[in-house]
Amino acid sequence: MENLNEVFVFIGIIIAAVLIVFIIARYTYLIKIALIEKGVYQDHINNKLKYLDAGCIVFGLGIGLFISSIFTTFKISEDTMDLLVWGTILIFGAAGLIVAHFIRKRLEK
Repeated sequence: MENLNEVFVFIGIIIAAVLIVFIIARYTYLIKIALIEKGVYQDHINNKLKYLDAGCIVFGLGIGLFISSIFTTFKISEDTMDLLVWGTILIFGAAGLIVAHFIRKRLEK
């Protein structure tokens, strides 16, 4: 009986993932069609800056991981170290997103 429950849970997770991908793809398609109808859609700008946000965020996370590895060498309690590590990673990831925003703003001029 447990195997049957595990199979149903697995099938449910697969169906949920497929539905999420379908909804996101459909929504993106409808937004793109609406922008094309209004004459606002500019595909060449999006192609130039397609990976800018992801690249800056990953670069920021990498710097955050590097800096947070320094905190592991300190003699502090485990809770404080976890807080410093996660906080540093999140702060540098957010800083990467902010940098991507300013780069995108400068390149779109």
